This record gives sequence, C-alpha cells and structure tokens, in this order.
Amino acid sequence: MTPTIGTLDTLPRTRLSHLPTPIDAMPNLSRNVGAANLYAKRDDCTGLCLGGNKARQLEFYLGDAMAHGADTLLITGAVQSNYVRMAAAAARKTGMRCHVQLEARVANASASYRESGNVLLDRLLGATIHRFSHGEDEAGADRNLEAIASELAADGAKPYVIHLGPGHPPLGALGYVDAARELLAQLDERALRIDEIVVPSGSGATHAGLLFGLRALGSAIPVHGVCVRRARAPQHARIAGHCRALAEILQMRNPVGESDIDLGDGVLAPGYGTMNDAVEQAIMLAAHQEGMIVDPVYSARTMAGFLARARSAGKGHNLLFLHTGGQPAVFGYEDDLMPALDEDAG
Repeated sequence: MTPTIGTLDTLPRTRLSHLPTPIDAMPNLSRNVGAANLYAKRDDCTGLCLGGNKARQLEFYLGDAMAHGADTLLITGAVQSNYVRMAAAAARKTGMRCHVQLEARVANASASYRESGNVLLDRLLGATIHRFSHGEDEAGADRNLEAIASELAADGAKPYVIHLGPGHPPLGALGYVDAARELLAQLDERALRIDEIVVPSGSGATHAGLLFGLRALGSAIPVHGVCVRRARAPQHARIAGHCRALAEILQMRNPVGESDIDLGDGVLAPGYGTMNDAVEQAIMLAAHQEGMIVDPVYSARTMAGFLARARSAGKGHNLLFLHTGGQPAVFGYEDDLMPALDEDAG
C-alpha cells in the first residue's frame, strides 16, 4: 500500500512523467574517485521533452492550471532554463499556449548560448519568447510575467503563471514529496542502503520536496543540497520556507527541522550558470566513466559537489546522486566546453 503524506493524493495533478525513474549503479566512477559506492537516481529519464526533474514539478502546476480552466501557461527562467523548456512542452501536451520569459542571469554573449540548446527547443515548441534584462531580480521577473499575463487576459486568454520567486505556494515541490515515496519503495525492493543523497539546490523545490517527503515518511537519510544559484545562508532560509509552506499545503505538521537542512556552496563560484574547474571536471568524468551527460548549470555543479563528498567518504559508504537532467543546455555551452575537449583530444 502506498503511504499517504497529508493531503498529497487529493491535490490536482496532470501526469506528465515516465515513473518510476531507475536507480543506476556507477561502478566506474566509484573506482575512479574513492572507496564509496556511487549510485544515480535518473530523473533525467522522466520522458517529457528530453526529461528532467521539472516534469515531476510541472504535474502539480499543470493540474492546478487545468483545475482553474487556464489555456495559457507562463513561466520565467534563465536563457538556458530547463524548466522553461519543459513547461513549454507540458503546455503543448495539455493543449495550452505558452509564453516564456528568458532572464539575463548569465554574462554569456555567445550565439550558442543565446540561440541553441534549450532556446532552440523553446522555439521548436512554439513558445512565445519574452526577454527580461535583469538576471538577479526574482520579484521583478515575476512581476513582469504577471504584467504579460494581464495583457493576455485583457485579450481574452485565461493565463496561469508559474512563479519561481519566494512568496508563492511551491506546488512544484509536491512532485518531490511524491518522489520520496518512490525512492524509498525502490530502496526497500532492492534492499539497498543509502547513506546520503546529493541534490541540486536552486529554486529549492526539488531539495525541499524530497527532504520533506523523506522526513514525513520517517526516513532519516541525510539530504545534502549543492548550491547552484545562491550562497548557503540565503538558500537555507529558502528551503526552510518551502518546507513550512509544504506543511500548510498538505495540512500536516512540518517534519523538517533546521538541522535537517544541509547545504554546501563550495562549487558555486564564480556563480550561477558559469563554469569552473570542478564543474568542467565533473562533466568530463561523468561522460568518460559512465557515459552520463550532465549540464554546466545544475547537474554538473551537483555532480562536482557529489564527487567531493564521495572522495572523502569511507569504504562501503553508499551515496546517491539525483540526476535532474538538463542535457540540452550542454549545447548552449559549446564555447566553454570546446577548449577542454580539444585539450582532451590532444
């Protein structure tokens, strides 16, 4: 019997994902970096428009949008946003129009960054693209999106806005509350003990949702969040806020304590969406050792943090990497990756 978590199973939801996603062992990477046993939860295999963690989150946003009779979806994100790409696909899959706002978060003027990767897919999906010139103004980005929604409503549309800034119910995090049930069932079926899970921590929905779900189900598995956009202290406050909001949405006690929120920002510099040596090495190691592609923004930065923890873990320690996808963004970072590839080939 599937365990219940508050009112989770009564909330509107539109199925978009191929679930459950597999858990793969990574024996080559394990041998390369130390004595620990490394595994990956392959949420890059969720199926929706090349996959990724946002498919789980969008199920609850699209469920709510359809329950409100929406016909147009709006979302904001970075130029190479995986969330934007998958929201555009989810809109098409459910018969909605989609308007996406691309924020100038990364100082990358290359043509591949501006036009390839996820941007190419946004256009292929027929999304109407808007540009927002301020990269570090979450509230401003949401306000601008609401202004676009108001214009659409004045023209007769029924818009639904997915807000990414704080102060709005984190419905997307519910996808990872549910993922916690899936994960624990898989571990139980395989009799696999996991000593730590490493996840990206950006908007915070994946990190907070998984942590909340595990603790609600009585699991004490540590969840380490790798900061991919902001430093540890403000990110801690963000995760704590999401967990409080989840308790309200699910009409239950918040099972997450302050000490449960574990974050590291050691691979964040020089900042969001910008390469560093650890991220570059993570991309190369994952590809060469496991045939796994990770993207410079989220999954490679998380892999870099994961590998750092694996190198210091003892023999027999089992670590699980949550692969959140993002592979299309690799094509937007061609100019950053080519020097390392040319050097490797030489």
